[in-house]
Amino acid sequence: MATIRNRNGKWQAQVRRNGHAPRSRSFLTKRDAEKWARQVEAELDATVIAFDPRILERTTMREVLERYRGEVTGSKRGHASENKRLDGFLRQPWADAPLSKATPQIFSRYRDERLRTVRAGTVIRDLGLLRTIFETARLEWDMPMAENPVAKVRKPRAPDARERRLMPGELDALMKACEANRNQWLRTGILLAVETGMRRGELLSLLWRDISFATGTLLIRETKNGHPRRIPLTAKAVELLADREEQTVDALVFPISANAFRLCWERCKSAASKNIPEIQDLRFHDLRHEAVSRFFEMGLSVPEVALISGHRDPRMLFRYTHLRAEDIVSKIRHEGARA
Repeated sequence: MATIRNRNGKWQAQVRRNGHAPRSRSFLTKRDAEKWARQVEAELDATVIAFDPRILERTTMREVLERYRGEVTGSKRGHASENKRLDGFLRQPWADAPLSKATPQIFSRYRDERLRTVRAGTVIRDLGLLRTIFETARLEWDMPMAENPVAKVRKPRAPDARERRLMPGELDALMKACEANRNQWLRTGILLAVETGMRRGELLSLLWRDISFATGTLLIRETKNGHPRRIPLTAKAVELLADREEQTVDALVFPISANAFRLCWERCKSAASKNIPEIQDLRFHDLRHEAVSRFFEMGLSVPEVALISGHRDPRMLFRYTHLRAEDIVSKIRHEGARA
């Protein structure tokens, strides 16, 4: 039943239905308010069969999470990491509660508990996935939820953008540590990341047929955003690849799993840290930051750097760009002297 009331000189109509968000609107006359309320009630009555609120009592959050895993996660490139996140959700006490009990308060408490053990960035990604899952349930699976229970949960403050670049001597220390590794692909991978800005996953999916020594370019087929890109290669990158060129065009340039690569990288850092302890803080992804910053220091334009890095949003590109003030001093003084 609709509620009609006079408020501040206007007539306000409000319609409530189980399984639907409340709807209200104000009018100048009571007649218009009543007419609008009847129309809204008719629309909601027409969907009463499709949206049975009892579904929320019969369906647990665990069922929704598992359905999402089965129907959506498997088709994503990042399915491995998302599966681990889903495993964590399924271990939570609230996973066995019915959807009717899914409230912002439950996930606010979950946020606070997680923040005691993990970083804010991890919690932000947790909440983002949960919001996507419940939105999929509402819009695609006909779950009659009045609202997304995660939509109003306040996210923790995002961590400051990471500004880590290679410090003097760190690259040399890594190269020296690589000498103890029987497989020289780690040395090549590190240097290629600095020369091209490629992500670890892009390096590991690279095939020999994707490299054109004739044009000095490289085709990256599997990218984070799903858009393949062809990038120019520096003279150093061409030299690195030419030293390892193979005849089988369909062979991987780096025939190793992501986990094996990660373990070798960590061992390499550990060895290098004997001379430079701070290198333990270095992540492989920081080499991408280093590469993008170097491209700008070479004088490349934003579109040119975006072509290489694959960033489609300039704002995201600048998050990966960390120019050193001390490296710009000489340039500013040189330009000032010319003026």
